[in-house]
Amino acid sequence: MSVRSRSNNAEDIRVVESFTTETFTIDIYPKREPVILRGLDIGECLRKWTPSYLASHGGTQEVKVHVSSSIQMDFINKNFLYRSLPFQEFVKRAFEDEHADYFIDQKEKFYLRALGHDPRKDVADISVQFPELAQDLTIPQVFEREKFFSSVFRIASRGVQLWTHYDIMDNILIQVVGRKKVVLFHPNDVDYLYLNGDKSEVLNVDNPDLSCYPKFIEAKQYRGHLEPGDILFIPALWFHNMTYEDAGVAVNVFWRHLEDKLYDTKDPYGNHDLLPAQRANQIVDRAIKALEELPEEYQEFYAHRLIDRIRHKFLAKQT
Repeated sequence: MSVRSRSNNAEDIRVVESFTTETFTIDIYPKREPVILRGLDIGECLRKWTPSYLASHGGTQEVKVHVSSSIQMDFINKNFLYRSLPFQEFVKRAFEDEHADYFIDQKEKFYLRALGHDPRKDVADISVQFPELAQDLTIPQVFEREKFFSSVFRIASRGVQLWTHYDIMDNILIQVVGRKKVVLFHPNDVDYLYLNGDKSEVLNVDNPDLSCYPKFIEAKQYRGHLEPGDILFIPALWFHNMTYEDAGVAVNVFWRHLEDKLYDTKDPYGNHDLLPAQRANQIVDRAIKALEELPEEYQEFYAHRLIDRIRHKFLAKQT
């Protein structure tokens, strides 16, 4: 396989301005590609959400946050701590570059992915967890209301880079405060991303260690920058990596675009694989266990046969 250069293996995410929700539904959504949407009304949050306003209107609740001495947060190896802070205190620290009070060091970084009141059963919904702030936000109706799943409030320190992962639901990321660099990868490039679960082991997508991850250069990058007021449409299964160029605030809205019966109803985070995929993975686990009963040379032979059956059934149409 030939190796493509980075310059030939990257593409700017399309930016669409001055459009209607009807245009999105008819012309943009069916293409199943990421798009940066500009010019939609997202409400008074764009003007109001300063750090002081967030702190005074976000409530007195405690929030569970990620704290790390590294700007590249690694969910696989957990290079961060989980700590709880009053929301006002968290906002103050998230917008500081150095801290008088800290958990690890004076320049530690913070990241909030808001949760439901009971994370074991409640989904994240900004109108429930942060009702005053939610009044300032207008969520564009680019999906059917009854398909709504969650609206996740996200805040992070300047410089934070979040791990590359995929989601099983379509979603929009509404950028409210600060600038953000986004890098996405097509689902078909999954073989080049070195997955561990639903997350990539490659943290630094701008300067990857190709001695450890030589295939990563084959993955085509879709790159863009979000300004306050921009909305990024992320189709399901598209891998995405986010870097906060400023301390930033965003709201991530997810909806169930497929039949309800395909989703795990016991998943308040919305990140479990679809139920048929879960069953398929369980079957693969049983197949692996069965193959381990064979002599070694038979294991490899029948493993290849099983892989060929799957490839012929599902992957031939991609070639």
